[in-house]
Amino acid sequence: MKTTVEIPDALAKEARAVARRERTTLRALIEAGLRQALRERRRRSRFRLRDASFAGRGMRREFAGDWEAVRAAAYEGRGS
Repeated sequence: MKTTVEIPDALAKEARAVARRERTTLRALIEAGLRQALRERRRRSRFRLRDASFAGRGMRREFAGDWEAVRAAAYEGRGS
């Protein structure tokens, strides 16, 4: 696919110099950079919170839906 992209002159000049130095093409350099940028974005969007429940059974019955009981148990014996 052909497309036109505008990039700052200084960046284009630097990219051409890198391509020459590495004996590659500007196209290959741009493709590699774009692939890396896309890979990083995919990695960031795949975050999943791990399941930290104990034995996969969820909350104990005596605490089900009662956040005050959970708080009281958490601070029991700690002076609060």
